Amino acid sequence: MTEQRPARPDSSQHDLDPHLHRYAARTTGMTASEIRALFAVASRPEVVSLAGGMPNLAALPLDSLSTEIGNLIANEGLTALQYGSAQGVVALREQICEVMGLEGVSAHPDDVVVTVGSQMALDMVTRLFCDPGDVVLAEGPSYVGALGSFAAYQAQVVHVAMDDDGLQPEALRAAIESCRKSGQRIKFLYTIPNFHNPAGVTLSIERRAEIVEICRSAGILIIEDNPYGMLGFDGQVYPALRTLDPENVIYLGSFSKTFAAGLRVGWALAPHAVREKLVLAAESATLCPPTFNQLVVSRYLATHDWQGNIKQFCRNYAERRDAMLRALEQYLPEGCSWTRPAGGFFVWLTVPEGVDTKAMLPRAVTARVAYASGTGFYADDFGSRQMRLSYCYPTPERITEGVRRLAGVLESELELYETFGPTARREISGPQSPSPDTA
Repeated sequence: MTEQRPARPDSSQHDLDPHLHRYAARTTGMTASEIRALFAVASRPEVVSLAGGMPNLAALPLDSLSTEIGNLIANEGLTALQYGSAQGVVALREQICEVMGLEGVSAHPDDVVVTVGSQMALDMVTRLFCDPGDVVLAEGPSYVGALGSFAAYQAQVVHVAMDDDGLQPEALRAAIESCRKSGQRIKFLYTIPNFHNPAGVTLSIERRAEIVEICRSAGILIIEDNPYGMLGFDGQVYPALRTLDPENVIYLGSFSKTFAAGLRVGWALAPHAVREKLVLAAESATLCPPTFNQLVVSRYLATHDWQGNIKQFCRNYAERRDAMLRALEQYLPEGCSWTRPAGGFFVWLTVPEGVDTKAMLPRAVTARVAYASGTGFYADDFGSRQMRLSYCYPTPERITEGVRRLAGVLESELELYETFGPTARREISGPQSPSPDTA
């Protein structure tokens, strides 16, 4: 087979970036996510942002945390500010095992690798397992950060359909059969079983064993990404996929949603044989995760009612979820449908035929509301009739106002479509991507 090389850049591209001819071929898959591109306009105070997934930290006990951090510096500063192990602080790894135990996961601290957020764990796992052209199976839609990691390592994403009960077992079987018939090599299934980002759905308990068995029988590893698992609104705890097949599931967790996103502390729980590879990958990426941040998390877990704080987070998010669902029912035009999450941060909205949510986004920003268009959550540009709405950060009042503004934009888009058809509607709608000028 002849080796394919990246296309030679034309002179206009070279003028913009004189280093273009030096980059590795794999950089062609590295592009800015649509969500990141939104930040410049969505962060403006006059815009109601239903786009980002920032946790609301109002329930954190900041006064007592500041005291604990001061004590940490005073009493353990020489350790906290020093290099540490690439695998992570032992005390924190022990506490992480206790946290996972709430979901039925039995683990040894030696098999936990602390990472700089679970995004680093995703990157390491992809680096360890994927060669260019390998297939990653992932729900459709899927987490945009995962898609970025897969693209950066030149893996091919094959999406597997979901419904209100999560990943569909028959769709998974069909995807595996199709890939193997075409000679593609599947490396793993990437899944967010609890309160999915962006879809908001949860994999039913009945399906979990079936999904695990399908992958076991097919010899396919499972990457279980579970940042939202403790943020359920009805008190139900869902068994981790890891509990069903510990040797075939790598479990990823994070304190970004249940404590503080800015500390960037996550972890991977891997089969023992994989653990050492993850440690080596961590050493090459960061040498060691920040010791200070790990000790802050460890102190918080040891000295605060962290489970009580999570319950308060859940109450706050449930109130915001309810406000969004009420507003969607009240304001959105006919033909729209949406998921009804039992936890987490997100609602997945499907709009009527004739509306392209990516093309509509500049008009929405002009109307002072922002969302994440659905195409950013697919590797194949599907999702033009979908959008992700986040309820975690705005107040209930702002959520209601944001949905009201969004409904007005949708109604205008539908009127344009009915009057002029799809081509004229796109011309009137304006540019395909937002810029600060559109606000």
